[in-house]
Amino acid sequence: MKSIEDIQLNGRRVLIRVDFNVPLKNGQVTDATRIRSSLATVRYAIDQGARVILASHLGRPDGKVKPELSLGPVAQELAAELDKAVALLPDCVGPLVEQHVRAMRNGDVALLENLRFHAEEEANEPAFAKALASLCDVYVNDAFGTAHRAHASTAGIVDYVSEAGAGFLLMAEVKALTGLLKNPARPFVAVVGGAKVSDKIALMSSLLERCDSLIVGGAMAYTFLRAQGVEVGISRVEEDKIPLATALLAEAARRGVSVALPVDHVVAREFQENAPVHDTEGTAIESGWMGLDIGPRTRAAYCGLLAKAATVFWNGPMGVFEWKSCAAGTTAVANAVADSKAISVVGGGDSVAALVQTGRAADITHISTGGGASLELLEGKILPGVAALEAKAG
Repeated sequence: MKSIEDIQLNGRRVLIRVDFNVPLKNGQVTDATRIRSSLATVRYAIDQGARVILASHLGRPDGKVKPELSLGPVAQELAAELDKAVALLPDCVGPLVEQHVRAMRNGDVALLENLRFHAEEEANEPAFAKALASLCDVYVNDAFGTAHRAHASTAGIVDYVSEAGAGFLLMAEVKALTGLLKNPARPFVAVVGGAKVSDKIALMSSLLERCDSLIVGGAMAYTFLRAQGVEVGISRVEEDKIPLATALLAEAARRGVSVALPVDHVVAREFQENAPVHDTEGTAIESGWMGLDIGPRTRAAYCGLLAKAATVFWNGPMGVFEWKSCAAGTTAVANAVADSKAISVVGGGDSVAALVQTGRAADITHISTGGGASLELLEGKILPGVAALEAKAG
């Protein structure tokens, strides 16, 4: 697919699909990470003399105009980041929008109102996609976080524009994640945590085809331990997924992939932040106790594997890292990934939050902003937003 750098932008109307779906509180943006992630693309278009039209969704208005989900606060935040005026348009299609776009000059920036105020956006309705396309000469997709959605602004629009390409964020995400799938430097160590095996089945199955070692943490580890016949007390176990965990372990053995599971745990009698905790002596957890984090011997073993890695992918915490008493496992993994000399890719909100919490985000090769999109790509699925750009490029 083309990059924004492959397209002549000067004097042209460039519609950039961004992911400015940011958290708001009292009409203010509380976390501008997603806005900052696309600043390089927006600034490049401005510097090239484009007439920049930005399009995004915000929240789930379900096709209705909801003032509390207006992109007004986003326009203000973006203007502050760019140190430049950003015009918030009253809608994303229609005569008033068209009139404003016609009046734009080179280097101007306008932000369309929330795309999802129109139900046609999520329905990928052709007439709506065509209306968006009529606003521009060039379409650029920089919204990797929505690339797994076949919506009008991410996929349908591409059929109605003469030129289309990817922004810097989308290009970086696809390069980093497909690099894990195609030819990772070895040994490739994958770290998967979180609460449910059911949420990560497809991801783990895909990783088993590519990695050398798979580290498992979080509550999902107890389902795997139960599958091995280990007592896990009253820890969270997906009983109906035990056969699946057994099958994944067998597949790993067949492929020669080592699976690292906890050998000790931080446990408590109840799922409460202030509940007293202690470390277990071994892998088994006594009746009446639940695992809430990996223990010190497990932390040491996992960090040892990560120190030897040439490629690392991490998705999901090792325990209830939001609680200070159960954060040591996730913090240890965050530091080990950051300290590693490996190519490191981290995805998933909790993993990224843990990196930020430990102050190590800058030490990671690539932090994915994609959420569901990054997981689907790593699961081997086709992302409609990316596929549309590839088809356009021929």
